Amino acid sequence: MPEPIRLGMLTPSSNTILEPVTMAMLSGASNVTAHFSRFRVTEIAIADSSDRQFDEYEILRAADLLAHAKVNVIAWNGTSASWLGFERDEQLCARILSTTGIAAGTSVLAFREIFQRTGVSRVGLVTPYVANVQAKIMDNWRKAGVFCPAERHSGLRENFAFAEVSERDIAEMARAVGQAGVDAVAIVCTNMRGAGIAEELEAELGVPVYDSIATTLWKSLLLAGTAPAQIRGWGSLFSNPLLASVRAGPHEDEKPLGEPISPAGN
Repeated sequence: MPEPIRLGMLTPSSNTILEPVTMAMLSGASNVTAHFSRFRVTEIAIADSSDRQFDEYEILRAADLLAHAKVNVIAWNGTSASWLGFERDEQLCARILSTTGIAAGTSVLAFREIFQRTGVSRVGLVTPYVANVQAKIMDNWRKAGVFCPAERHSGLRENFAFAEVSERDIAEMARAVGQAGVDAVAIVCTNMRGAGIAEELEAELGVPVYDSIATTLWKSLLLAGTAPAQIRGWGSLFSNPLLASVRAGPHEDEKPLGEPISPAGN
């Protein structure tokens, strides 16, 4: 019997989507389980009160609790670094590793790595956020070399409400941006119903569709040393050979976006 693999997930307190979706994606992986630790997140806005939700202290407390379960990896299953800056997640991963001894990843750094490996530089951006958060994400990604020629957002601020955006509405937003000459569509929010429609949208649009919950799981599996390809029916993220193994070097995440990385061993 294969050794059990336990994936630790740091979860915004008001999320209701990422846990059931993660468990559904793992339903065919008999030796992999996911374990969740929450900290307070209730709104997403460009405001000090919102930013304070992502202070390192509370996140590290939640990570320490996950470490009690002897997880193989700890992942921040949230997208705050998409508007606060990639360095926030880089620093967080370093602190989790230094304080728990457990490898760490995040949804946003996973997006960056996926874009690097596959040579993506034009992304259609879909989120539930308000306009100034959306603009901040686009500016942050632009500075790193990824451009968003098309975007759609739902104009919501309350984190709980993001889960109430229907798959139909998400699909309509994805179709709108996916027809704008983009290399990929990114659904950025881990409390949004994007993962379950990614494969269908890819077949329709002819470009990869990457959902935040899925990117977190993809990176977690790699860090835990197990193949993403065992996840079937959830889009090309898990079957693309460019994304099938751990990246070639320890600092590839620091490269500018848009520069493809060869698969390990090439």
